[in-house]
Amino acid sequence: MHLAAHFPGVNNTTVWADPRSRSQIDFSSFEHLARTAERGLFDFFFLAEGLRLREDNGLIHDLDVVGRPESLTVLNALAAVTDRLGLAATVNATFNEPYELARRLATLDHLSAGRAAWNVVTSSDAFTGENFRRGGYLDRADRYTRAAEFVATARELWDSWTADGVPRPVAHRGEHFRIEGEFGVPRSPQGHPVVIQAGDSPEGREFAASAADVIFTRHGTPGAGRTFYADVKARLARYGREPDELKIMPGVGFVLGDTDAEAREKAAGIRLQQISPQNAMLALEQVWGRDLSSYDPDGPLPESDPVPDSALVQGRVRHGDPLAVAARWRALSREKGLSIRQTVIEASGRQSFVGSPRTVAAELTEFVATGAADGFILVPHLTPGGLDEFVDGVVPLLQERGVFRSAYTGATLRSHLGLAEPVWKG
Repeated sequence: MHLAAHFPGVNNTTVWADPRSRSQIDFSSFEHLARTAERGLFDFFFLAEGLRLREDNGLIHDLDVVGRPESLTVLNALAAVTDRLGLAATVNATFNEPYELARRLATLDHLSAGRAAWNVVTSSDAFTGENFRRGGYLDRADRYTRAAEFVATARELWDSWTADGVPRPVAHRGEHFRIEGEFGVPRSPQGHPVVIQAGDSPEGREFAASAADVIFTRHGTPGAGRTFYADVKARLARYGREPDELKIMPGVGFVLGDTDAEAREKAAGIRLQQISPQNAMLALEQVWGRDLSSYDPDGPLPESDPVPDSALVQGRVRHGDPLAVAARWRALSREKGLSIRQTVIEASGRQSFVGSPRTVAAELTEFVATGAADGFILVPHLTPGGLDEFVDGVVPLLQERGVFRSAYTGATLRSHLGLAEPVWKG
């Protein structure tokens, strides 16, 4: 089983108003979670990143992962206070350039002795693009084309130095990039930093099968996980890849208690804190695309249909067709007699493993054993201390079961993930 730790932002994943929640800016917060993950022998520490503050009806409504320091800078600092833990940063392939980003990632790989990873994301969002010179200029159909060429170009650059330290010229001419020159950083300890991809669309799955080492997915229930797992693994053969060359790791939450009943009670309380009445209405407006401030969060869902291409909510990614999402929410509300807030809580919760440490260890093991995932990216609801009880309570039980390492056996992130070093193609 592979495990990673995610440092979430100020959003409805976290309970950021809890007194135990600490700064999203102070380095000590990132250091605490990273050191805990390394103490738990996790594969890597993961930082998401956004490029513009989210807005609702023209007003900023949460900072998410935007209102904090830039991810690669934080990870370079964490390289100095960790020894084995992989260090993964989300960096957008739409608003960066291959030479510059390949250099920054290779630098992190050198400074960390082979522990760097890049989570590739894309954007067709003109709102985000307003922070950049060229704006949101890519159609949705083009963003994965650019991302695929971006990753391939970065790999050309990483491969341009021989193993014995001789630089070779790079001559790349493609649809999106043209590079002629020499890469300024020698080949790094892993050969290439690990490439992670987060995307569940058909285009995202195909991109992951062709280019990624790890895929970060939202499919957290066993049934959906097995379907997604089988689909993505089946795509690998057409690119000459084996199933073990791509690790599938859903992002999941967890709530622990001394008993299963106590954990369920805690989980219910956490969801009420995560989805406040205000957050419930914001989530509803994201789907409906219209101002719903006159509605009561404890009342019924709107009877009107969503506005498909609304710009009311800016900076959030819409998951799925708004009309289809609204239909599912209405069916759920009718079936269980739920209010707006209750529907949002029921429909939007990330898959959580809830129970005693022994119950959670058993469920995690079953999830991997039945082909629903290769491991998990854990998303604690408190930062930075929310991972501590998992490392202290669940990890020893996974080790007892023989499904998780009892010591690091290699020094690089590729070795943790069981991925071979890329063959030099210079």
